[in-house]
Amino acid sequence: MGNNLETTEIQWHPGFYGAAELELLANREALEFQREYNLSKKPIQIDLLIIKKLADVQIENEIGRIFKKYNILEYKSPDDGLTIDDYYKTIGYACFYKGLSDRVNQVPADELTMSIFREFYPRELFKALKKSGCIIKEQFPGIYYILGNVLFDTQIVVTGRLSRETHSSLRILSRNADAEDVRTFLTKAKRLDSPGNRHNADAILQASIHANKRLYYEVRRDSGMCEALRELMKDEIDQILDEATAKAAEEAAKAAEEAAKKAAEEAAKAAEEAAKAAEKAMEEGMEKGMEKGMEKGTDNTIITSVRNLMETMKLTAEQAMDAIKVPMEARGKYLSRL
Repeated sequence: MGNNLETTEIQWHPGFYGAAELELLANREALEFQREYNLSKKPIQIDLLIIKKLADVQIENEIGRIFKKYNILEYKSPDDGLTIDDYYKTIGYACFYKGLSDRVNQVPADELTMSIFREFYPRELFKALKKSGCIIKEQFPGIYYILGNVLFDTQIVVTGRLSRETHSSLRILSRNADAEDVRTFLTKAKRLDSPGNRHNADAILQASIHANKRLYYEVRRDSGMCEALRELMKDEIDQILDEATAKAAEEAAKAAEEAAKKAAEEAAKAAEEAAKAAEKAMEEGMEKGMEKGMEKGTDNTIITSVRNLMETMKLTAEQAMDAIKVPMEARGKYLSRL
């Protein structure tokens, strides 16, 4: 998945929305799911509103047994707490939803339920609720009904205590997911055939994988689980491969461009050095030529002077060269030309 997973913020809520829909899949057609439902024009959002479209439908999943027509679900990620104030804030959301409806008592209190989901057992919250006169009843494993002093039928769902076989989609939304839960989820998810359900499974895996990288590396060693994982996350894997291919092509093009640029720079440098060398050679040649020319001109002048002295003064060659002070070592070349 890449090294940048360490710094990526985990999107728990999309995973929860997907898990909620998969948990209630048996009655999916009888329920309407509205994510991040705005309670007013100025956004006050509840995590998930589920509207039960048919009153006589019995929800099969244990989490949905409490459901009536209007059902408010609040999800606390593994990083969030769940205090008595959080509990009353959720009650406030439910009250807003009822009170801001279009007409009086459009949402009857006895048709409204409230569910709060959290991974860990909220010991302090339950202590505070009991102190206020509420009764905590574990209706199903991990599902606690709040009875007595309540405005609406309420349940607290402790996802870490839910049945593994029935609720693996919620159980793997954890920073300490269990390998057996992952295997159970992948086995079930592999059988999902509709795009919507597979998208929900993908959202759950996105959050779970980000939070449990080491575990999923281990799961990948299981050939069956690895195949299920690849099949479920095919689009993400294809996207990663496409991005990697595009990046490799971009890097190759950049490397080729840099190599061409470097070669051009080296060729230009070599041409410049060759031009300088040619210019220097030409200058040296001209200097040598001039020196030879000057030397040749000087020799002719000396010979002419010696001849003139010999003719006018009736001197010998040696006497003439003595007169104009020709060096002894140079006289041989002039004598040969006289």
